Amino acid sequence: MRNPLLAGLLSFLVPGVGQIYNGRIVVGIIWLLLTGVSWIGTAGTLGWVVHFISAWCAYSFAKDNPVRS
Repeated sequence: MRNPLLAGLLSFLVPGVGQIYNGRIVVGIIWLLLTGVSWIGTAGTLGWVVHFISAWCAYSFAKDNPVRS
């Protein structure tokens, strides 16, 4: 079973880790790269937005797909 709160928390702390926890390895790696680019490219402004979006995506995926396949 996937825990939506854990997925969201992991992805908020390190964007992409929640997606990897959900079993979406490629999506997780993309989030990791996107976060790095957004922090560096915008001096941190867009970085926080990406953190929240990543956490929400991991949470909602785990909530909609609670059983691991």
